[in-house]
Amino acid sequence: MDHDRWGVDSIPGGERGMAARPRLSDVAASAGVSMSTASRALTGSGYVAAGVKVRVLGAAEQLGYVPNAHARSLKAQRSTTVGLLVSDLRNPFYAEVAAGATGVLREEGYTVVLVDDAASDKEELAAAHTFLATRVAGVLLTPVSGAATAFVRQHGLPVVEIDRQFSRGCDAVLIDNVAAAHELTTHLLRLGHRRIALLIDETDWTTGKGRLQGYTDAHRAAGVSVDDRLVIQSGFDAETVSAQARELLALRKRPTALFAANNLLAELAWRAAADAQLRIPTDLSLVGFDDAPWMSMVTPGITTVSQPAFELGVRAARVLLSRIDKPARARAVRLASRLIERGSTAAPTGRRPR
Repeated sequence: MDHDRWGVDSIPGGERGMAARPRLSDVAASAGVSMSTASRALTGSGYVAAGVKVRVLGAAEQLGYVPNAHARSLKAQRSTTVGLLVSDLRNPFYAEVAAGATGVLREEGYTVVLVDDAASDKEELAAAHTFLATRVAGVLLTPVSGAATAFVRQHGLPVVEIDRQFSRGCDAVLIDNVAAAHELTTHLLRLGHRRIALLIDETDWTTGKGRLQGYTDAHRAAGVSVDDRLVIQSGFDAETVSAQARELLALRKRPTALFAANNLLAELAWRAAADAQLRIPTDLSLVGFDDAPWMSMVTPGITTVSQPAFELGVRAARVLLSRIDKPARARAVRLASRLIERGSTAAPTGRRPR
C-alpha cells in the first residue's frame, strides 16, 4: 500500500486510524463546564442555564459525542432499551404497527431494537433470548406462539402482545376480529350472496379464530347455512394459496363472493380471479381484511376492513411504558376497525340486495 498516497491516518487499523471516541470529559472541557453540568445539559435532567446548555450541546455536536446508553442505564439502574418483534416487515400492517410503537418509545427516550422474526416461533424465541441478554426494559411482540412471551415473563420483564394473544395473563392490544369479520360477512349477505367462500391462513390464533367465528356468526344471524367446502384454510405458502384460490374459483358451483382473511390472501385471490377471467364484482364479489395500499389503487377498489395498525403500535407502547413504571394487573385492550366499501362488491347476478 502507498502510505504517502493514502496518509497514515486513513489506514484502517493503523496507529492513528482509530480515533479515540469523544468522552463526556472532552465535551465538558470544550464547553468550559464541569462534567456534572455537561451531563445534566445532555440528558435534560436537572437545571442548567439556557446559555450553558446551548454551549454544551454545540460542543457535543462539534466533537461528535455519542452518549453511552449502556453506562447511562447502569447508572440510572434501569434500561432505556425496548425489544420489538414483528412477524413480517414486508407486510404493510406490521410496518405500521412498528412505526406506531417506535414513535412513542423514541419520544420517551427509549431505544428500540426491532427484529423481524419471519413468523417463525424459533426465530421469535431466539430474539427473546437476545433481548434479555441486552437487558431490555420490556418487550412488544406480534406473537406466533406463546413461548417467547412465557420466556420473557419468567424473567420478570413486562410484555405486551400485539394483534394476537397467546398468554391470558399478559397485556395485549388487539382488534375485535369477531365483530369486524361479522360486519364484513353481513355486508355480503345483505347484497344477496349465499355462497360466500372464506380463504383464511389459520384458525388457531386469536386472529384467525375470531375471523372464522365472525364469518359463521353472521351466517347464523342471517339464517344462512355455511358450506364447509367453501371454508379454505390455506396456510402461509403463497403458491399453495394461489393454487387453492384457483381451484375454488374453478368449481362448477363456484362461490359468488370471496372473503380473504388478510391483505396478502386478498391479493392472491384477486390475481386468481384475474387469471380465471372473472370480472369483479360482476362475476365475483371480493372483500379483504386490512386496508393495504394496493386495494385503493386497483379498479374496482377492494372492499375491506381497515385495521388501525399504527394505533395498535401506539397503544401497545403506552401500555408497556405504564407497566415499566408501575406493574399492574394485565388487561386486553380491543380497538375497533372500520368497514370501507369500495367497488369490489355488488349483488350477485340475478339477485337484488336485501
